[in-house]
Amino acid sequence: MKILITGGAGFIGSHCAQYFAKRQHRVIAIDNLMRSRIFGVPAKTTEYNWEYLKDIKNVVLRKMDVRDLNAIRKIFQAEKPDVVIHTAGQPGVRFSLENPLEDFSINAAGTLILIKALQESNPKGKFIYCSTNKVYGDRVNTLPITSFKKRYQFKNIEGIAEDFGVDLTGHTPYGVSKLTGDLYVQDFAHAYGLTSGIFRMSCIYGTRQFGFEDQGWLAWFVIQCLEKKPVTIYGDGKQVRDVLWVEDLVAAFEAFINSPKPFKGEVFNIGGGKAHTLSLLELVDHLNAITGSPLKVKFDAWRKFDQKVYVSDITKIRRILKWQPQTGIRDGLQQVVAWVRANAQMFQ
Repeated sequence: MKILITGGAGFIGSHCAQYFAKRQHRVIAIDNLMRSRIFGVPAKTTEYNWEYLKDIKNVVLRKMDVRDLNAIRKIFQAEKPDVVIHTAGQPGVRFSLENPLEDFSINAAGTLILIKALQESNPKGKFIYCSTNKVYGDRVNTLPITSFKKRYQFKNIEGIAEDFGVDLTGHTPYGVSKLTGDLYVQDFAHAYGLTSGIFRMSCIYGTRQFGFEDQGWLAWFVIQCLEKKPVTIYGDGKQVRDVLWVEDLVAAFEAFINSPKPFKGEVFNIGGGKAHTLSLLELVDHLNAITGSPLKVKFDAWRKFDQKVYVSDITKIRRILKWQPQTGIRDGLQQVVAWVRANAQMFQ
């Protein structure tokens, strides 16, 4: 099978490439290596995973921008991929607020170019779109919550299901551009028969994740803790997310790919679900216990549109794909801590 992965130098994309290459699929990984510019960090963090993939058999690397229509059409016609896993994107809320036009061109226009290229090169191909819980926007904050000492919790539901509304709510430009791509993938299924799955992801974490304050918060906390640097918590720290180990996410993609069902724009909310939730205050406690190095914490005002609680209702994906998370939070955190320690020079 030929699997084309966009964002191959990224955290999720590189794990997808490694996973499927080791299962003897031909993997074509593409990336424009612009993450360092988005977050204003050294290029070595952008290119670490790119270099990592060079030593993995069955992976072909191509430096390419998903917005380059001619280049994308050319590689799709040459490879005729059976599956496209679209992990590439502009993931920063702050960047989207400061650069909304570029944010849109990457997340929305780039997605449209890719699904059109797949339709032209292999109409029977499968498309996986990495969407986000941000498509639900500020509407999540209208749900009643209960406050405990170190966390909030939904009062009447276990999590957000796929039919939760996305309209009449603040998303940030990032949430809007990702929702636009999300809707395009759905509509290409209805209009042209594209076999596709939209995975609205909660917080994905794991090794080889270069977290920042604006994105990849769990890895960011680990890095700052081990570097003995402070983190800023916006709000009171009781905000909760469900977290999912990256290889469990990729296993869900594999279940989708291998399913005989003809999915047409199927939407899945995916995360750790109710059993794998974590507040910021609880994360601090975990890291203090695991590392023996107390994390320095500062507090600041709530950020606009920040969701106090977001937990994925994973009932649908469990039922349809026979999938569920395998990696517990403590085990996952210990692996992230071990990886950051082993690569300390990357964060200095």
